[in-house]
Order: sequence, then structure tokens, then C-alpha cells
Amino acid sequence: MADAPPPKDEERKSSKKIGVLGQLWPFMAPYRAMMFAALGALTLTAMVSLILPLAVRRVVDNFEGAATSILDQYFGAALLIAALLAVGTAMRYYLVTRLGERVVADIRMAVFDRMIGMSPAFFEKVMTGEVLSRITTDTTLILSVIGSSVSVALRNVLILLGGLVLLMFTSAKLTGLVLLIVPAIVIPIVVLGRRLRKLSRENQDWIAASSGNASEALLSVQAVQAFTHEEISRGRFDGMTEKSFVSAKNRIGTRALMTMIVIFLIFSGVVGVLWIGAHDVREGMMTVGELVQFVIYAVMVAGAVGALTEVWGELQRAAGATERLVELLTAEDAVADPADVVAVPDLHKGEIAFQNVVFRYPGRPTVSALDGINLVVKPGETVALVGPSGAGKTTIIQLIQRFYDPSEGAITVGGVDLRDMQRAEFRHHMALVPQDPVIFADTARENIRFGRPTATDADVESAAKAAAAHDFLTALPDGYDSYVGERGVMLSGGQKQRIAIARAILRDAPILLLDEATSALDAESESAVQAAVEDLARTRTTLIVAHRLATVKKADRIIVFDAGKIVAEGTHDSLVAQDGLYARLARLQFTAGAAAE
Repeated sequence: MADAPPPKDEERKSSKKIGVLGQLWPFMAPYRAMMFAALGALTLTAMVSLILPLAVRRVVDNFEGAATSILDQYFGAALLIAALLAVGTAMRYYLVTRLGERVVADIRMAVFDRMIGMSPAFFEKVMTGEVLSRITTDTTLILSVIGSSVSVALRNVLILLGGLVLLMFTSAKLTGLVLLIVPAIVIPIVVLGRRLRKLSRENQDWIAASSGNASEALLSVQAVQAFTHEEISRGRFDGMTEKSFVSAKNRIGTRALMTMIVIFLIFSGVVGVLWIGAHDVREGMMTVGELVQFVIYAVMVAGAVGALTEVWGELQRAAGATERLVELLTAEDAVADPADVVAVPDLHKGEIAFQNVVFRYPGRPTVSALDGINLVVKPGETVALVGPSGAGKTTIIQLIQRFYDPSEGAITVGGVDLRDMQRAEFRHHMALVPQDPVIFADTARENIRFGRPTATDADVESAAKAAAAHDFLTALPDGYDSYVGERGVMLSGGQKQRIAIARAILRDAPILLLDEATSALDAESESAVQAAVEDLARTRTTLIVAHRLATVKKADRIIVFDAGKIVAEGTHDSLVAQDGLYARLARLQFTAGAAAE
């Protein structure tokens, strides 16, 4: 909903200090050499900037009495200083910006690496759009800090400290007066800085929420338009975006107020000190050159403090962004690989066994999707899972792939508990055709090759022929190399399903999982694909989830599910003879089919 607030700070491990940025160090540590080089260039520019007022003082104090040659030397030295400043600044910019880009690229890769391995249970709680917002928007904030703000801050710290020392040497009396205003400057920075950090985090949360909302709506744009939901979707997105703007406006206002207070205090103090200095010059207590030198250093110190308040605001925002990214990097997954991995057994010979399995989805912890399931699928056996919607059939497929862990009981493959093996290792021996085929924004050929990236073009085409996809693929404008659009929008439902089946055939895995694999096919294509699947299943352990009972009549065994329990099992003929749930479903489907004919 548009008015739903982003997660509250107290619901998260909120950063109490700017020190949360220290968690970026593991990403920066590999580039120490670049950091030291940038620090050297930064120190050079700061030192050159601090030398400049000394030269100005000499020129002012000796302007009338110095020889022309000496003046020429002074101005020649000024040119050299300018050259050093230009070179140092360019080096600092190149090294720091490059470091920022490199570190942010590493962070993005680390977050994506972490997220792509998270189980579906994680994404029940976190929207993919929010994850994408963190990978893009939050890392952009970190880039601005590493690639700019940190170097600006360090340079201004050096100028501030060096300037204060040189101010002391120029006039201890006036410097003491300048330092009296420091507490007045620090207080608003600390007080308003806390509010700024909270507002920055809130702003980023609203941006992530709006990104998640936009991602969900755009990925389902056909459904949105089919149900004329555009205005409501626009309203929700506009509401979240407006909340983000209001939050940003409050943050900007707070930062502007802090900047105004600090700059006014700084320059008011400088003006007061200069007024005293001017009287000292008139009384002969200091030279005009010394006063000019003091003025320049005072302006440099004041400018450094002002710049640091600006940078402080950036660091506050980056601290919130860092915190959100670290949350993803350190997120606990309900499904994880074991510390001591057991080798995957030979799955051509291993049976799949469910031992008194109870399962509840994380989003519905009080409802059992599976309740006390005991099931053994022998090697090479074809087992069909049937029953009404919501009976638990697809849940069986998800648990076999260990997208979730059972709430109670165990699932073994080849006698080894799935929880004792590395997920990627045993999944490599499985091929899946999901109920909703996943098609990527790529060519048809690469979508099929997704099943086995090392497959040749000939292998791809052979799998497509077996899945009855070859004819429609060759009829596309560029054949197998035709781009099929995001989520396969340029293909029909049946075409997408045949590509998904070709992908599974190409994978050539010992365990085949078919979840409504032929539900979107016409009768002719279904017959061709069914023949291919039956041929494929002869040498594989196969589980078939199906509502259309005609597709499972030839299965070795049919398991009937209802309300998360197994209520019957047997062959098609034996189950029909029992006159139970399966028989009722069969009568409904086959009688309806006969009537339709």
C-alpha cells in the first residue's frame, strides 16, 4: 500500500555511528597500494595549498622594497606550486575515482553472488525489487563516498590541521580567539547529524519500496492491464515515490539548516577575529603580510570545516546505504550447505525417500503443506503425483530440490540426507520442467542451452526436436537465434513450455522432475512431447505432477494427494477400481472429455 511505512529503524540493527562504514574495509583492503598512492597525491595537494599563503605573505611584505628579480622568483615559485597542485589533484581524482568504481563493482558482485544462492524462503520476506534497489541505488551512494567524499574529507582534514598549526605560528593570539568558536560549530553538527542519519535511512527505505513496487507491477504488466489496474498501480507507485520525495526533502532541509548554522558561525568568527587583527596591524603588533597570511589560512580552515559538514552529510547517507547492503551480505538463509559436505551418491541407482515429512511454508507457519509423508521412489521408476490444487504435489518437487527444508522428518537421495550434501552438487543431477516455464531475455538457442551450458548447437537442436519445438523454432525470423524477449513475451505459452522441456531433455540428468510439463500444449504437441518424455523417463527416475490424468496413465505408480497427505497409491486401473478421490477425478476429466467430443 502507498501509505505503508518502510521498515522502522528499531526493527533492524540500525547504525548508531558513522563507524558502520568500517564494514567497507574488506572490500577496500585488496587495493591498499592504490589507496596509499591516492593518499600520497592527496597529501601533496594539501601541502601545496598550505604553502601558498606563505608565498603571498612574502610578496606583500616585500612588494615595495624587493628587487624585480626577487619578485620574479616569487611568481615563478607560484607557477611551480600551481603545476604541482594541478598534477596532484589530477592524480588524486584518477586514483580515488578508480578505487571507488572498483570497490563498488566488487560490492555489487558480492551482493549478487549472495542473493542468487539464497533459498526461496528468503524471497518470501524480501522483494526482489528492493534487492535490486540496494544493489544499484545504495552502491551509487557508496561510490560517491569512496570516489569523492572520503578524499575530500581527508584533504580538508589535512588543510584544517595544517592550517590551524600555521595559524598558531602566524598569530597565537588570533588563533586562540578562532578556536573559541569550535564548540559552537561542533554542537549543531552532532545534534543535526543524528537526525540526518535517520532521515537518510528512511529515504533509502522508501526508494527501495517504490523500486520493489515498480518491479512487481512491470513484470506483471499484462495482468495489470487485463484487469484495468493501471490507475491503482500508478497511485501506489506515485504514493511511495512521493513519500520518498518528502523524506528526501526533510533530509535536504536538515542538511541545509546544518550547513547554514555552521557557515554563519565560522565566518562570523573569522570576521570578528579579522577586526581584532586589523587593530593589531594599526598598532604595529603584526605586519600587513602576516595579517593577509592569517586571513588566507583562516578562510582555508573555515572552508575546510564547511566542506567537512557537507561531507558529513554524505557519510551519513552512505552509512545507511552500507548498513542495508551489509544486511544482505550477512543475511541468514534458512536453507544452507553443511559445513561437512557428504559426496553425492550415484543417483542413477539411488532411490528418493520421504521419511515422515511434515512441511510448513515460512509465510504460513501454522498450516501444514505436507503432513506425515512417507514415500519411496525407486531408481528408474516413473511416479505421478495427482490430486486437487493445493494438495502438496508441487511442494514435493520443491523439497526434492531443497528449495526448502522439511519442518519435520527427512528426505534422502541414494540414502544420503539432502541436508548433508552441497545443494549445487545434487541439483546438477536433476532436470526440472516447472509449471510456469522460465524463459530468459535471450535467444531461443541460449534458452535451451541453459540446461547444459557446454552443449553444442547440434545437441540443442536434437533436444528441441525431442520436445517438438524444432518446427516452430525454425519458423522464427532468425530461427534458433531469434530473440524471444523478456520472460519469453514473444512466444506462446505452449512454445515456452516446449523450450523448457527441451532444456530439461538437454540436461540429461538421472532425476527428471515434471511439474505440469504439458499443461499448455495443444493435443498434437502434447502427444509428441509425451512420447519424448516417456522415452526420456525409461532410463531415469521421474516424478510427474499433473492435473490432466491422461498424461499419467502409463506411470509405474500414481500417488494421490489430498490436503497434504497421501490418500491412495497404485496404477491407473487399480485406483479407478478403488472408487476413491482418483476415480472421481478420472470420471470428471474423461467424462467431460467424451462429452466435449
